[in-house]
Amino acid sequence: MAEYDYDLFTIGAGSGGVRASRVAAAHGARVAVAEEYRVGGTCVIRGCVPKKMLVYGAHFAEDLEDARHFGWDIPECRFDWVKLRDNVLGDVDRLNGLYTQTLENHGVEIFHERATITGPHEITLSSGERKTAGYILVATGARPHVPSFPGHELGITSNEAFHLDAIPRRVLIAGAGYIANEFAGIFHEFGARVTLMNRSDQLLRGYDEALRDRLLQISIAKGIDFRFQAAFEKIEKNRDGSLTVFMTNHDPLEVDCVMFATGRVPNIEGLGLDAAGVAVNEGNAIVVDAYSKTSVDHIYAIGDVTDRVQLTPVAIREGQAFADTVFGGKPATVDYSCIPSAVFSHPPIAGVGLTEAQARNQLGAIEVYTSDFRPMKNVVAHRNERALYKMVCDAATGRVVGIHMIGPDAPEIMQVAAVAVKAGLTKADFDATVAIHPTMSEELVLMK
Repeated sequence: MAEYDYDLFTIGAGSGGVRASRVAAAHGARVAVAEEYRVGGTCVIRGCVPKKMLVYGAHFAEDLEDARHFGWDIPECRFDWVKLRDNVLGDVDRLNGLYTQTLENHGVEIFHERATITGPHEITLSSGERKTAGYILVATGARPHVPSFPGHELGITSNEAFHLDAIPRRVLIAGAGYIANEFAGIFHEFGARVTLMNRSDQLLRGYDEALRDRLLQISIAKGIDFRFQAAFEKIEKNRDGSLTVFMTNHDPLEVDCVMFATGRVPNIEGLGLDAAGVAVNEGNAIVVDAYSKTSVDHIYAIGDVTDRVQLTPVAIREGQAFADTVFGGKPATVDYSCIPSAVFSHPPIAGVGLTEAQARNQLGAIEVYTSDFRPMKNVVAHRNERALYKMVCDAATGRVVGIHMIGPDAPEIMQVAAVAVKAGLTKADFDATVAIHPTMSEELVLMK
């Protein structure tokens, strides 16, 4: 590919784009990356990493209260949002530098500007400079969806939540997915009055129903309000700066902040995909094959901009597989079965494999084991929240096809449990494993 400036030009330096570019360069390719914002992408800059830091900060609200029951004389504490916000953003700066350094250490050239596909193998930067490449990789990710109705511009998204000057006294969060539930817990623990609004009557579609119901019960007990079967009519700004939200099936609600967590849409606008002949689906996601190739042979796409699973670890695996396939001489695809996931709510949820309903539909005869218990720490802390673990098995073989849990540290426990489900272990294998006592995770090997 000596006739081109680069062997690979990647548009977008998020987790997937960085991995693909770094590995391709390690395979000997000449690589360039264009990123119009900051290296690191959604996860590092305005997503899972800073969000998890806010989750840690929010947990201290309950931990400090619980500590009194464990003998600690805790004085009245004051929470400083600005200090936490600035510390989190400072670490984002650090990670941005590390990701940039990783690319530079592998000889990847970085253009800190927007790029558009303007020819069969041509990319034009916003500065007007034109580059050519044998392969083009689109890894531009996705952005928060904002519904269109009168006054929608008065709301914010998760992007802006990390930069607030203060925690709003009253917050309305629109949506019922993982982002909505995570920020509901964060804002609530920081002292806000939180209302979660959703068009349907369900939370967290795709997760096991028993866990979703448990989270709803706990959230209500904590003081989070819910408005179901509610759609936006309009938002009006009041003289004092507050907002009045008008919605279907419910009375108007006065709040200080409206946050949209109503899904995410692929970033494809202005990339030149139409002119290049790259096909997209009805959701404006780029359509790719098992090897991440688009409808154009030399153009590939990975991550949230495609029509697959919108998770950072998945994008990273797609980037690795792409680089190994195209530049490493080792064709590789990503196995999308049995992907574990988590919701960092309060308390968190984690799951892997089939839910009970999915297993009944696919397998027919199943066996379900549950453990509904009060964690030891909650007992001493006089906290009534109960954890729930569920194991779903194929009745014919005993193979564990799904594990689902809600409770403290559920995502940490789930990572190892997911290995067992992926490996096809049976309920008998779990039963034969000696428990670590006393732990919450021992419930996984004690279910009867």
